[in-house]
Amino acid sequence: MKEKNKKRERRVMERPVFPKRAVITAGMPYGNKELHFGHIGGVFIHADTLARFLRDRIGKENVIFVSGTDCYGSPIVESYRKLVESGEDVGTIQDYVKKNHILQKETLDNYEISLNLYAASALDRAGEIHQEVSNKVFIELYEKGFLKQMSSPQFYDPEFDVFLNGRQVVGRCPIDGCASDKGYADECALGHQYMPNELIDPKSTLSGNTPELKDVTNWYFSLEDCMDILKERMDYLKKNSNTRKYIVKTIDEFLKKPCIYVLKKLVDDIDEFAAALPKHELENEEKKTSYTFIFDNLDDRDKAREIMNERGIRFRTGKTLVPFRLSGNIEWGAKVPEKEGLKDLTFWVWPESLWAPISFTQTYLESKGHDKENWKDWWMAEDTKVYQFIGEDNIYFYGIAEMGMFTALYHDDKDAKPDMSKINLPHLIANRHVLFMNKKASSSSEIKPPMAQDLLQFYTPEQLRMHFLSMGLATKSGSFEPQVYLPEEERTGMDDALKEGNLLTNVYNRLVRSCFYTVQNYYGSKIPVGQVSEKILEDSKEAILTYERHMYNHAFHSITYVLDSYIRNMNKYWVNNIKIAEANNDDELRKQILIDSFHAVKTAAVLIHPIAPTGCEMVREYLNVSDKLWNWDNIFNPIYDIIDDMDNHTLKFLEPKVDFFKKHESQFE
Repeated sequence: MKEKNKKRERRVMERPVFPKRAVITAGMPYGNKELHFGHIGGVFIHADTLARFLRDRIGKENVIFVSGTDCYGSPIVESYRKLVESGEDVGTIQDYVKKNHILQKETLDNYEISLNLYAASALDRAGEIHQEVSNKVFIELYEKGFLKQMSSPQFYDPEFDVFLNGRQVVGRCPIDGCASDKGYADECALGHQYMPNELIDPKSTLSGNTPELKDVTNWYFSLEDCMDILKERMDYLKKNSNTRKYIVKTIDEFLKKPCIYVLKKLVDDIDEFAAALPKHELENEEKKTSYTFIFDNLDDRDKAREIMNERGIRFRTGKTLVPFRLSGNIEWGAKVPEKEGLKDLTFWVWPESLWAPISFTQTYLESKGHDKENWKDWWMAEDTKVYQFIGEDNIYFYGIAEMGMFTALYHDDKDAKPDMSKINLPHLIANRHVLFMNKKASSSSEIKPPMAQDLLQFYTPEQLRMHFLSMGLATKSGSFEPQVYLPEEERTGMDDALKEGNLLTNVYNRLVRSCFYTVQNYYGSKIPVGQVSEKILEDSKEAILTYERHMYNHAFHSITYVLDSYIRNMNKYWVNNIKIAEANNDDELRKQILIDSFHAVKTAAVLIHPIAPTGCEMVREYLNVSDKLWNWDNIFNPIYDIIDDMDNHTLKFLEPKVDFFKKHESQFE
């Protein structure tokens, strides 16, 4: 017992420190579709849970939660083109995007995602500010010497006499070991970056033929120059942060020298072949089927590629940092400022979407009457933190390209080595995939994901929020297997999508109702006043501290375990003891059980509040207490401490069969 108390005391002393201000962002869905279950279950619910927790923990005035529709880019252009060609009346491309933006926002509202602003990068005031921010970012990077012009090959379809955008070319990713089922012009479906002339077996989606390559000049960010900075950043994160290990591991894989892999069976004379290549290091491990050629820089690697192409030798390239393209020539995009004679360019969608959350933060601040330039007080100040929720496929863009660009923007001296401990970069929270029936589903694959809005025909938002949080996406992909999408003959046992929600609709709901009905029957809706039992106080404190630690580490599945254990134990305490009190008509015992159980009800309500806000607000309403209930300054205290006039306080009367956490109406059939 002494050892257990020591551990508990140590946890109290080592409670995590949260920032004074926080910005939460959630990955931006493309403007060519509604939201499917992966958008909601894989990113937005997790981001919203942290945002709601931080509002309770550090004050709602200190939290900004923003996201928005990613309006620009080749996926939108291509989807719009196909609809127009099919004869569908979708208006202008801006009309098309706006319609999808409205549908996305409606879905987010229906899932109780509490965004301060859900904007759109090309619409309304947010679109104007986003263009302003894009201009400023470009000019600052240019003036600091981080941008360069490069003429690189771009795919061209002679049959249609057009340059092809990123999604109008489909082939196979050239990166060694890549498992992507689809490669586009310069990135694959898993986010690997490469130059267009590296794509294997490219085909035009317009003609179905192999496109030509023609040189086009664009602006590039010198990401390869950030290799040392990013390595230092990774070293810092390993020692000083709770960044998920697989995020750091994924980034580390790109922080290597350029290399090429060639199957040994394709090379007759390795000495002659190696001598023909630029300076390199050769790895020839006996157990491996490939030679690895490691080069000092991209130029030498690309010269080696040309030699191999001339000799007809197939090869794969390794992960490394390549110049990050900033501009393109598709008409639908944020405009790039004219410099050095390069004009009429638009930003490539990925870089401008990385700074879009800054644009949205500025838009929100301005909408509240603040100077939009105060965004720096939220993004860059020492006592602030930006939490970015993304999918694992986007780690390259947010963890590498964004960190390189933001370091360049935040650091004034290009030639001096930045102190990464003093540059406040966003904190990444990347979730693994949400599978559907144990298979990867996407709008571009054979397995189509259910739309998020459609799920609400069968489940409540709170049931789904609990379920998606429990999937453990912090460490592994999880399979979403709702029984309503199974054939009737395959529906056996409990619906997996309901298991975690039952903790609220059954167990906690029953505990709250029992407390209310007992107080109404015996004490005129007045909560008995007294000391909470030491065991209940200690169990509650243990649950609070463990929950807090998991929330700090974004271990959302572990939070659901804490809630499950605590609520079931408190319910068991009620059931076991109230029987004794009723059997013996023991009023003192009954009062003590109520004192203890209302402390449990209050504690659980605060812990559940970020996950199931509607039901918890109903609990607060019937407890007849103010919003002080959610303030973590009162988290360990009994309910009496947040009631101003205990002598005259009464609970709101609870009618029979009223539920605080409701099941979906379809579940009663």
